[in-house]
Amino acid sequence: MTQHTTNYTNTFIEVAEDCPVTQAKIPPEKKEKTLASLQYEKISKHPYAYSSDDIIFECYAIKNDISENEKEKEREKFFSRGQACLRSSPLTKRYGFGIYHNPEGKVGLVPVESEDYQKFLKDHSVKKTKAMRSKRK
Repeated sequence: MTQHTTNYTNTFIEVAEDCPVTQAKIPPEKKEKTLASLQYEKISKHPYAYSSDDIIFECYAIKNDISENEKEKEREKFFSRGQACLRSSPLTKRYGFGIYHNPEGKVGLVPVESEDYQKFLKDHSVKKTKAMRSKRK
């Protein structure tokens, strides 16, 4: 079975061109956790501990109530077809966070207003890509 991946290495995902905020916002708490709050929680509590694949699958597993003993099989099935990467994350599209994938492919959040965000934009050794827009041009 072919395995697809959403992982990048040494790549910075900039916020979307149509991101409505100029300062990063923590996704609001709701009764049921949203994809944005799950991703934010996982990445902010453990920066550079997880790959994009880890984050995307863990959030999928939580949303779909996948048990620990089913995870390995379900993860293989999940990545047997292409999945949307973190360029489509609400954190990059709506909440004002860039996402840096370090050389090992582990991810961390970078608020749009931060000095680190500007450093990544100016660093020619880091690949850059923009988050997907929410609306078509």
